[in-house]
Amino acid sequence: MADITTVNPATGKDIKNYTYMSDDEVNKIIDASHEAFSKWRLVGADERAKVINSIGETLMKYKDELAKLMTEERGKTLEASLAEVDLCKAICDFTAGEGVAALADDERDIEGIKKGLISYDPIGIIYGIQPWNFPAYQVFRYTIANLMAGNSILLKHASNVTGSGQLIEKIMQESDLPEGLFRALIINHDQSEKVIEHEKVRGVTLTGSDVAGRVVAQQAAKVLKKTVMELGSNDAFIVLEDADLDLAAATCAHARLYNNGETCIAAKRFVVVDSVYDKFRDLVIEKFNSYKVGDPMEKSTDVGPMSSSKQRDTLHKQVQESVSKGATITIGGEVPDKPGAFYPPTILENIKPDQPAYKDELFGPVAALIRAKDQDDAFRIANDSRYGLGGAIFSKDEEKAINLAQQHFDTGMVYINGYNLVNPGLPFGGVKDSGYGREHGGFGIKEFVNIKAVHVVDKKPA
Repeated sequence: MADITTVNPATGKDIKNYTYMSDDEVNKIIDASHEAFSKWRLVGADERAKVINSIGETLMKYKDELAKLMTEERGKTLEASLAEVDLCKAICDFTAGEGVAALADDERDIEGIKKGLISYDPIGIIYGIQPWNFPAYQVFRYTIANLMAGNSILLKHASNVTGSGQLIEKIMQESDLPEGLFRALIINHDQSEKVIEHEKVRGVTLTGSDVAGRVVAQQAAKVLKKTVMELGSNDAFIVLEDADLDLAAATCAHARLYNNGETCIAAKRFVVVDSVYDKFRDLVIEKFNSYKVGDPMEKSTDVGPMSSSKQRDTLHKQVQESVSKGATITIGGEVPDKPGAFYPPTILENIKPDQPAYKDELFGPVAALIRAKDQDDAFRIANDSRYGLGGAIFSKDEEKAINLAQQHFDTGMVYINGYNLVNPGLPFGGVKDSGYGREHGGFGIKEFVNIKAVHVVDKKPA
């Protein structure tokens, strides 16, 4: 019997079987990864950048194959899968273009010494535990920055996208990347903890739920390993009284339903001031009703199935619990009677703090529509969360919105009058239960480096 069987969530049919690697095989991979790192760390940043470019070029040769596989394994629309591959290429381009300067030595003129130098040295194997919602992007996000920094990479991908992880490994191997610098492990949770404990593994990064983050962060803390945690959220998109309501409704619908609603940084709570609540409500209902749910391979499909029946059932349970505590279903909220892990675009109203729709992350196409008294109340509601990844503000007064974003939004990222999944040129990450550390924007490249100070002394000892 296979240890892992990937399943197409649109049909419920099996795709492929996989067997876990043995402990001995994993240890040999770690040894080879460390050996590859010992050579890679001495390669100049200019040469590493060329290799990063080759990864991006090789990726594009596999664009259609990888996109199709991601859609089959986790149900995202083919259009979204193709866009995801393009995003991965953009990460390669940005990192190759900006990485050399980011890693350059910093020379400081410091009183009392001849010269002060700061270098950014690679530390070794970086182990990434990644989720299924963006099977390629999540991998490229930490891999490319750390390869550019001079580290080597191990990946434990989510089991339901094992095939995507294996194809990414093939792409890496066919690029100019030296052998051993990227390997995708097929292992269980107990084996994963042993990888974290291994003396040759120097850093651990995880993207996933806050529950998973606590487990992995504690495992790493026991052996004093540096970690980066990109965890869940229930982002609030705030609609103020001077907002362009047509724009706000269209953007909120897209930001909630993109990627089948299975995105950490997505619109999950629509917090709308009372004076425009009713108008926004009508507009956003109209937008939600216009999204077509269906076969993710079809161009006309806007929302595919959720990643698995288990995920769909978990979401529906959260909806039902919210309703049992006073929420009302405005549209959607029913499991369709057909094959596949489908769930309709859903809007909940009459949201209260004790409901999952208010306090938890609903990882699927369900939005919580919340009425705020005024601007101050809207920000109170937005920040009344254990999470702090992203959020948005809609207001025609851009300067006011920027000021509010900088001074009053307790999150790592804020969008003004729009929604952008990610930009390689800006940092990505959150606060509170959404984790810590940053990726992208030149920050991710320095998360797993040794910031080394060299003192050039100009005096003889007394």
